[in-house]
Amino acid sequence: MALDDILLECEEHMEKAAEHLKHELRSVRTGRATPAIVEHIKVDYYGSPTDLKAIASISIPEATQILIKPFTPQDLKSIEKAINDSKIGLTPHSDGKTLRLMLPPLSQERRLQLAGQCKVMAEEVKVRIRNARRDANKMIDTQQKDGDLTEDESKDGKEKVQDLTKQYEAKVDELLEHKKQEIMVV
Repeated sequence: MALDDILLECEEHMEKAAEHLKHELRSVRTGRATPAIVEHIKVDYYGSPTDLKAIASISIPEATQILIKPFTPQDLKSIEKAINDSKIGLTPHSDGKTLRLMLPPLSQERRLQLAGQCKVMAEEVKVRIRNARRDANKMIDTQQKDGDLTEDESKDGKEKVQDLTKQYEAKVDELLEHKKQEIMVV
């Protein structure tokens, strides 16, 4: 495998890890309601787990309220059960046709807990980025042993892998900092 291919594969893994973090952080609650809090909750839909957003419309009528309207009224009970079973900590209120989720204001203690959760998520992603670095360096070493890369090319390749690692770790730190600021704003 050529050095460019190794670097490309490494960058791909790091990019996927950063995108995963973006996705995870969207579901962390801030002071405002957002559809991302509930849209990926799995609902038992005729025997198969389905994302909530696929079987209901999700809207935000107020800054502290989420309104869920099932496309078919029969799904209301299974959606309500899925929300209760999920670990989002919100209780749905049903009027027979729609579900309302009221988001209580966050206490300072809860804001700090959420910020801590985000930090844990970011650390997990950094570990994935470092694993991609390790794998790329192993591939470079293997290519050098096989005689496909010279010692200078190998050293240069490892430096590029390290630069990628620093770049993606900085991106993760930036995402984390942005989310922390979002959470801490009252």
